[in-house]
Amino acid sequence: MSKNPSGMLRLFLVCILLFLFEGILWSQEPEAPRTEKRARINLGPGKSQIVRIVFYNTENFYDPYNDSTKLDDEFTAKGNKRWTYSRFSVKLTHLAKTIMALGEGDLPALIGLSEIENRYVMNKIVNESPLKKFRYRYVHYESPDARGIDVALLYMPALFTLVSTKAIRIRFPLDSTQKTRDILYVCGIFFHQDTIHVFVNHWPSKLGGISESDSRRKYVASVLRKCVDTLFQRNRESNILIMGDFNDEPDQPSIKEVLGAVPVHPGCRSNELVNLMCGKQADWTHGTHKFQGKWTIIDQFMVSGSMVINASGLHSSPEDARIFTPDFLLEKETTFLGSKPLRTYAGPHYIGGFSDHLPIYMDIRKR
Repeated sequence: MSKNPSGMLRLFLVCILLFLFEGILWSQEPEAPRTEKRARINLGPGKSQIVRIVFYNTENFYDPYNDSTKLDDEFTAKGNKRWTYSRFSVKLTHLAKTIMALGEGDLPALIGLSEIENRYVMNKIVNESPLKKFRYRYVHYESPDARGIDVALLYMPALFTLVSTKAIRIRFPLDSTQKTRDILYVCGIFFHQDTIHVFVNHWPSKLGGISESDSRRKYVASVLRKCVDTLFQRNRESNILIMGDFNDEPDQPSIKEVLGAVPVHPGCRSNELVNLMCGKQADWTHGTHKFQGKWTIIDQFMVSGSMVINASGLHSSPEDARIFTPDFLLEKETTFLGSKPLRTYAGPHYIGGFSDHLPIYMDIRKR
């Protein structure tokens, strides 16, 4: 082995530079996620402890494999959408980016999702996406939806203690062949003492016309209302959180009349439902979903009146519910005014965006 002083010196300098560079990388690594800050730190007298809740319609989050029991053929490598594992991976990363941005430093405690195909997708989200280090768990049931898209709930065990779950099956009385997503029911505990009943929804779309689909949404609303009434009969102070893509706006009969979710008002009672998205009327610049140039607010949060009016316990208000509108989720409209969600597909054309819906989020406070 030859001894070259200049070569040894160069090797020594390279080692020093690599050591310094590694130190720079470590110093720039983000701090450990403050996942428990909102729920676990005692903020002192008169202060609130807070957890964040998210709902997001992910727009056809299919796995890239064909399921012979589902109408998912177009979302395969050989289908019309040319849905490959590579495109699936991009969508996985996009979802994680959105969730982390929504947390604003503290990751959401609960994340309701719709248009998720199956447990394969959910396993990838919690185990193989950038969300892996936050140790989310999930609740998901296979629904009878013909296209194979379901609802699911991600939860952070450090902030939310799971008690029980159930898939509420929808069976239309006048058409047994008509299938739709289940309503997902999850009961859990915040702050180690406050029980909350959570319902994740994705009601039937307007496909086939508003008049034809309206009765289906009203029926789903009636099923959900019966579940809510059962909880109120047991305890009129029940903490109830309803989230989802309802394919109707807050002032539509299915929500305002059948479900009975109304704007907050002076005579609000503990055992009624308050729609936190009322008063956030869509206009040409604002909404959660845009179709033919028109924004609508079809993704919504609703809570029991007890969570709005009680001076202690879990609390939320219309001011705590918002639509998430960062620039990276939007693109400029070319046909109509303003912007629109940067979606994954436009018809058969792959765009590589996030979703055709914008996510919504809310904060629940412990008082």
